[in-house]
Amino acid sequence: MCVPCRFAAIGAVAAVLAGGFAYAAGWIAPHRLTTQTVIDQFQRNAGLHEGFRRNHAKGVCIDGFFDSQGAAAALSTAGVFAPGRTPVIGRLAIPGGNPAAADGSVPIRSMALMFKQPDGQQWRTGMNSVPVFPVRTPEQFYRQLVAAQPDPATGKPDAAAMQAFLAANPAALAFQAWIKHHPPSSSFANSAYYSVNAFYLVDVNGHRQPVRWSMRPALPYAPLADADKGQPSWLAADLAQRLEAGPLRWHLILTLGAPDDPVDDATRAWPDDRRQIDAGTLVIEHASAQDDGACRDVNFDPTILPAGVAPSNDPLLAARSAAYALSYQRRTREEALGARSDKGPENGSDKGSNP
Repeated sequence: MCVPCRFAAIGAVAAVLAGGFAYAAGWIAPHRLTTQTVIDQFQRNAGLHEGFRRNHAKGVCIDGFFDSQGAAAALSTAGVFAPGRTPVIGRLAIPGGNPAAADGSVPIRSMALMFKQPDGQQWRTGMNSVPVFPVRTPEQFYRQLVAAQPDPATGKPDAAAMQAFLAANPAALAFQAWIKHHPPSSSFANSAYYSVNAFYLVDVNGHRQPVRWSMRPALPYAPLADADKGQPSWLAADLAQRLEAGPLRWHLILTLGAPDDPVDDATRAWPDDRRQIDAGTLVIEHASAQDDGACRDVNFDPTILPAGVAPSNDPLLAARSAAYALSYQRRTREEALGARSDKGPENGSDKGSNP
């Protein structure tokens, strides 16, 4: 593959990775860019698919529970970390706004979860199968999204535009390197998922501990086989087949940041020697098509947090909340009006998305 083409491909993946980011109040810069502008750009890149969410449009609903042994209870007052079980609704998906996209079109998988505590509070989290993000700010993300817009003549991003973006944003090169050395997993079930953004755990004394979390699969990682790369849809079918044999499990690993670790920069990984705590086991028991599954009407806004967990000042977090809300408003309005531009394959790739 030519170097400019490779840059364009990597950039296109990054541009659909995490949702339309704009500033929390709707602005990246006054009178220049709004949340609506960013979501509109997503629609230009992937096409308008009415009734579907604007990113991670292809996926499958999951449900089960989180089994905590209390290992993190001293760090947070959140009920989810107390010993016991917490019901979970979630979604596994691939990035992009096209609900009919081939599963192998991007090397990323995502996991979104909603923990429902007995006291009525919820913890919602959206994770991706990469530990870092290619850009730090919403404005950088929007510029990347524009650079990744397909040329109508070729259906592909302009390689020169993407190369120029990467040259101006060197942090994206770390993301590119990670992707290069970590081939996509062969299944939703054997992939790890990362919060990417940093948060705080808050204990009974009000102490705030910086944290990033990840879901580590009980199944061993296996790379995507060459035979599956050209298949349009296998991830949901593979998940269903595995669940027929029994529940699937992930360990919730909390990585505790040191005082000098960045909490406002999703492009920078924390050192490997940071303390980690196995907070419990996520057990997924069932999967269902997102068209009518329990995850269909859930907005997996990562800033919906229970007492005992707090957002950091990472600008992407507030941006995700604003964009997820607009995506939710658009697709639910379209559904209410009966609009449906298309229907995905018969494997759970119908309405819905992580945002």
